Formats: sequence, C-alpha cells, structure tokens
Amino acid sequence: MDRVMGLAGQNALVIFSNSSCCMCHSIKRLFSELGAHATVYELDQDSRGKETEKALVRLLGRSSPLPAVFIGGKLVGTSNEVMSLHLKADPTRASKSHLIMLLKEARAIWL
Repeated sequence: MDRVMGLAGQNALVIFSNSSCCMCHSIKRLFSELGAHATVYELDQDSRGKETEKALVRLLGRSSPLPAVFIGGKLVGTSNEVMSLHLKADPTRASKSHLIMLLKEARAIWL
C-alpha cells in the first residue's frame, strides 16, 4: 500500500494499468485527448505488478482495480468514476467537467 501511495503522489496524474486491458487503454486515451500527461505504470510489465495490484484491490475494495487513477496524489477510482467525473458538468465553472477541474487544480493540464 505504501508503494502505491508513494508512486501516486509523485506526479499530478498517475494511472495503474494493464497493457492488454481495453478500459485501461480508453482511460489513457481520454486523458491524452484532454491534454494531460499521465505517468502510467503497466502492472503486467512490472516485476512487482502483482503485489501492486493486490494493494489496489485492498485500497479500492474491488476485485478488478484497473485502471486505477490518481489525480494530485488522491485516488479518483477506476474507469467508472473517471467517466462519471468527466460527464458531470460543474455549473460554477462554465460547464467544464469535474474531471477537467481536478486536472487543472492538480496542474496536470493548463487549459
């Protein structure tokens, strides 16, 4: 768990992923299209990937924890939570999505 939180806190946008996961690919592409540079940890290509995935299972409380997204060192969640934030407009911010606002606050994008 300490390793996950340590890695998550090192950059504005961190994604724990699996290179063959279609939802992981979709989330990485979404952030790329938003202009955010993500630090991506491909757990299937990491010697400590299984250990990291087990920590994410405990942290998220679900058996399928990928992709796991952290913005500003804080856990956002998996693809469901990310997409919900992206589709939810912030009425006080000229209809920008909550996801974009989080990315701006973490300095992951400069729109």
